Amino acid sequence: MKIMHEQLGFNSSGSFRIKWDDFPHFTFPWHFHSEYEIVYVIQSFGKRFVGDHISHFEAGDLVLLGSNLPHFWKNDELFHQNNPQYWVNAVVIHFPVDFFKEQINNYPEFYRIKELLCRAARGISFNIGVTNAIGPKLKGLLEMEGFERTLSFLSILDEMAITDQYELLASKSFVPNVVDWSGNRLDKVMYLVNSGYRQSLRLEDVADQIGMNSSAFSRYFKEKTGKSFSDFIIEMRISYACKLLTEGKLSITQVCFESGFNNLSNFNRQFRKIMSYTPTQFQDQYHSANVV
Repeated sequence: MKIMHEQLGFNSSGSFRIKWDDFPHFTFPWHFHSEYEIVYVIQSFGKRFVGDHISHFEAGDLVLLGSNLPHFWKNDELFHQNNPQYWVNAVVIHFPVDFFKEQINNYPEFYRIKELLCRAARGISFNIGVTNAIGPKLKGLLEMEGFERTLSFLSILDEMAITDQYELLASKSFVPNVVDWSGNRLDKVMYLVNSGYRQSLRLEDVADQIGMNSSAFSRYFKEKTGKSFSDFIIEMRISYACKLLTEGKLSITQVCFESGFNNLSNFNRQFRKIMSYTPTQFQDQYHSANVV
C-alpha cells in the first residue's frame, strides 16, 4: 500500500488555512503531511482511517490530526453513484507545526494547547457534545478574516484542549516513542516493556530488574496502568501487529511471530478480541480503500 506525502502551501493571507469541502465524495488518498489538520464533517458518512485505527464516521465527526500522521476518509459506495442525496460538506483546517510555536512551548496561557497538540500525534476524535459546541464556531471561521479569525481559532483550540470528552485513535506503537525513559521506577518499567514486549517478556523478569517481588510488582503495575501486565503486553503486541499489517510487507504468519506471538491461532484470537477484526479483515480494510 502506497502512501502519498502531501505538500501543503500557505500563502501570505493567514497563519493557517481553512476550506469548505463541497463535493460528491472524499477523494484524497491515504496520505500524510507535516501540518496539523482538523476535519469537521457536517454531511457525509463512511470509514475513517487514522494510523492503524479504522472506524465509522458520520455527520458531526470532529477529528484533530497530528503532524505526519497518515489518514484517509473513505465514503460508502452510495456516494459514488451520482446521487445528489449523498454529498460531502465539511470544514477542513490545516495549520503548520510552528503555529505560535514560541508561545505554545513557553507561555503558561498556552500550556493546555501544547498538551492537546502532543495528544494529536495519535489523532483525536471528539464526542458529539464537543462537536455541537465547537462545530458552529469552526464553520464561523469561514466568514472571518485576519486577526479576528486567528483569535477565534486559538479560542477553539483552547476549548478542544480543555475537554476530556475525546478518544485517541492510532495506537501508541504506531506513533514513534520520543519519551526519555531515564527516570523513576515506572519509567524503567516502561522502558523494559517497550524494549522487550516482542520477546518472551515475563512479569517475574521485570519485577526482578526493578527490585520487587512478583506479587508486589503485579499490584504496582495494575495500579499505575489500569491493566494487568499480561494484558498490557498483549495490547502492545497487537498495536505493533497493526502497524506491520498497514505496511503490507509481511504475511499474516510473519506478522504473528514478528510482533511477539508464538502461536497463530492465539494471535488471531487476541487480535479479534482487541480490534474487532481478524488480521486478514483488518488488512483488507486498508487495501479496500483503493489507495494508490
